[in-house]
Amino acid sequence: MNITFNIYYQSENGNAKKFAEEMISSGIVDEIRSKKGNLRYEYFIPLNDDSTILLIDSWENQEALDAHHNSDTMKKIAELRDKYNLHMIVEKYIKDDTNMESNDKFIRK
Repeated sequence: MNITFNIYYQSENGNAKKFAEEMISSGIVDEIRSKKGNLRYEYFIPLNDDSTILLIDSWENQEALDAHHNSDTMKKIAELRDKYNLHMIVEKYIKDDTNMESNDKFIRK
C-alpha cells in the first residue's frame, strides 16, 4: 500500500522556496530519499503562486512512514519549518490501481 502526501508549504517573503533550497543544500533531502521505503521526495513550484512550494512525498507503507516520522531527520525538518515560519496544507493519497483501464484512453504514454 503506497502512501503519497502532497504537502503545500506556504510562507511570506519567499521563505517556502528558501526552505526547500536549504533542505536540498543541507543534504536532508538526500537523507530522506535514502531511507528504506521512500519512493519519492520532490519539490515543485506552482506557476501561479510564488508563496507556495509543493512537496510530493511517497512511502511504500505506513511502517516506513512511521520510521521516518520518528527519526532525527524529522526533527531537522521541523526546525527548518520553524526557521522559515511555514504553514502547511496536507493531502494524503493511498495508491489504488483498480479500474485504471477505464482511464487509459485519456492517458498519453
